[in-house]
Amino acid sequence: MTPTQTPSADADGRSAPGSTGGSGPVALVRRLSQRYLGELARFGSVGAVAYVVDVGLFNLLRFGPGGLLEDKPLTAKVVAVGFAMIVAYLGNRYWTFADRKTQHPLREVVAFLLVNGVGMLAAVGCLAFSHYVLDLTSPLADNISANVVGLALGTAIRYVLYRTVVFTGEEPGRLPRGTTPAASPVVAAPAGTVAVDVAGPAVAAAPARD
Repeated sequence: MTPTQTPSADADGRSAPGSTGGSGPVALVRRLSQRYLGELARFGSVGAVAYVVDVGLFNLLRFGPGGLLEDKPLTAKVVAVGFAMIVAYLGNRYWTFADRKTQHPLREVVAFLLVNGVGMLAAVGCLAFSHYVLDLTSPLADNISANVVGLALGTAIRYVLYRTVVFTGEEPGRLPRGTTPAASPVVAAPAGTVAVDVAGPAVAAAPARD
């Protein structure tokens, strides 16, 4: 008896119905883009809003009407950073990583604070290395090391750790960790009839030979 085969492509080389598509570099880039570009855009938008809150509130407390903290720049900065972090946490939890938020917000908050501490250390470390090791002490060098290189490195660290440490809920449509998809059963059919693959198209079975 000749075994039946399920075709994966038609005569023009196009994928047959039910196939998963190409697996080359272009398909890989397309899948990664669909998965991460929107998330990165949301992450960047939340970061930009938090930055505006930080800078704006700091200047408002120091130089705004009433000069609430005019003579206390450090206190003003702490308050501004605190509000900016609240904005960042809420924006990332309910927008950027909304499909990954967990049922344990307290654990998320603690992890969020620790991750932001790591990001801050990255920026400070870049500044320290540039200023004290490389002896680049000009205002321009300090700004580049702290607010360009350090900021970029800290942002990258935050994004990766937000995904892997802070917001670790299962994404919709993904199997739980440690499980694998079950194989599709194939229903056997008598010779001369139609073999049916439960997960794919019907395929005509080859007639039996005497």
